[in-house]
Amino acid sequence: MGGNHHNPPMQKKLISHRQRPTHLLIWFAAVICAILAVAVIIVGIAVFIGYLVIHPRIPYISVTDAYLNAFQYDTAGLLETQVTIVIRAENDNQKAHATFSDVGFTLVFDGIVIARLVAEAFDVRKNSSIDLPYVATSLPIPLDPEQMEYASLSLKEDRVMFELRGSARARWRVGLLGSVKFWCHLNCNLRFHPLNGTYVRSRCSSKAK
Repeated sequence: MGGNHHNPPMQKKLISHRQRPTHLLIWFAAVICAILAVAVIIVGIAVFIGYLVIHPRIPYISVTDAYLNAFQYDTAGLLETQVTIVIRAENDNQKAHATFSDVGFTLVFDGIVIARLVAEAFDVRKNSSIDLPYVATSLPIPLDPEQMEYASLSLKEDRVMFELRGSARARWRVGLLGSVKFWCHLNCNLRFHPLNGTYVRSRCSSKAK
């Protein structure tokens, strides 16, 4: 009689999966990133609060007054003119001083450069202003026939126009943001009555409308 041979049951191998511990450098990097994120948020909140407290305003420049002292030309077509211009540097910030530098303007009549107006760097105290009075005097300027006709027409109509172009660089401190620099530009027309020299007032400012 043949006997039944029973094979012993196969034992299953138990495999344990052990989770490797996270490398210390990864944990360290995660902590550093978290600290940096919190620091950025804190700085942002501080800057926002500082802005609300300081309420910074951009300094600006503008023409506040002007006068045409002289405007005449002779039969040879030589023009002589003198213009007084008052340019004001304004700092409306109540908690910060402002510095103006690289100040330079050009006064032009019908494409002819009459004078260049410059100033050295200067400070404007908080919530204050400084006036820069310029007297632009030209040397005798030869005019071509078209320019002579334009000058003659200006005298007949009692209305003469000059162009004023230029800029100044303003720098002021805005809380935690540190020093901020901004260019103030002027590009406008100055009109006068040559018979009495009075200035026809119009807006001439670097301040946004």
